[in-house]
Amino acid sequence: MSDLDVHIPTAFDPFADANAEDSGAGAKEYVHIRIQQRNGRKSLTTVQGLKKEFSYNKILKDLKKEFCCNGTVVQDPELGQVIQLQGDQRKNVSSFLVQAGIIKKEHIKIHGF
Repeated sequence: MSDLDVHIPTAFDPFADANAEDSGAGAKEYVHIRIQQRNGRKSLTTVQGLKKEFSYNKILKDLKKEFCCNGTVVQDPELGQVIQLQGDQRKNVSSFLVQAGIIKKEHIKIHGF
């Protein structure tokens, strides 16, 4: 028995990497684009994590004009300012932010179904 090395596997946490990425200083460099389901087929797109130096109202105005939807800027106690748009605008918003030069494509995370 002494010839065999027995390795007992340690507990593996598949969400450890995700939790480490989303918390701490690294979370500030990503822009998170999420979708929330409302009533029936209605949905809401949220954009969170933009830098403070950008004017959220000007970005919102351009997004509303570009995609023909309504939206608002909401102040969240934990997340700061969050842009909300009507409908599923995830891909539209990500391409708009890249084309406008606000953020690079590798710093965008799209969440949702």
